Amino acid sequence: MPDLQSSLTVLALWGVIGYLMGSIPFGMVVARVLGLGNLRNIGSGNIGATNVLRTGNKLGAAATLILDGGKGAVAVLLARAMAGEDAAQLAGLAAFAGHCYPVWLAFRGGKGVATFLGIMLALAWPVGIACCLSWLVAAAATRISSMAAIYMAALSTIWMVFLGYRELFVLGIVLTLFIFLRHAANIRRLRDGTEPKIGQK
Repeated sequence: MPDLQSSLTVLALWGVIGYLMGSIPFGMVVARVLGLGNLRNIGSGNIGATNVLRTGNKLGAAATLILDGGKGAVAVLLARAMAGEDAAQLAGLAAFAGHCYPVWLAFRGGKGVATFLGIMLALAWPVGIACCLSWLVAAAATRISSMAAIYMAALSTIWMVFLGYRELFVLGIVLTLFIFLRHAANIRRLRDGTEPKIGQK
């Protein structure tokens, strides 16, 4: 963990800001703008890029991926610039929570993978790059998005230690546990052999 240099008031403020930024459901916004329908009625019903891809619209999926990653990164970068490293980590965690549990959608949000990657890229870009590559390798090998996400999350804390960012380790553990929790249904389908492939409608 980083040294706690900010006051509790400042940390609370960036927690709220991070949560509100993370809670913007870009997948649903993109789907509506592009006329793709209600994501709740498509595929898994998830609001993330993978489910947008199930509509067949690659542009929409790419936009959702970038925006969901971007909101996590922006929350971290703003908090770091205006407060410090402790606020940056808290804002990143709050943005992740906002994406997964947005108040606007009755706390039924996305799986958090893109937001996780955006947070990692902003906090420590070498770790973020390593996580992105881990996801890509696993996705290419399995063609299953959830498997790639689980693989990436499991390796993230190893990358933190290996690349010298041990101050991120506690945050990494928390985010990894949430990734596994959010993918509990996917893990059951993987075990049963019924998990859909990337791009499968």
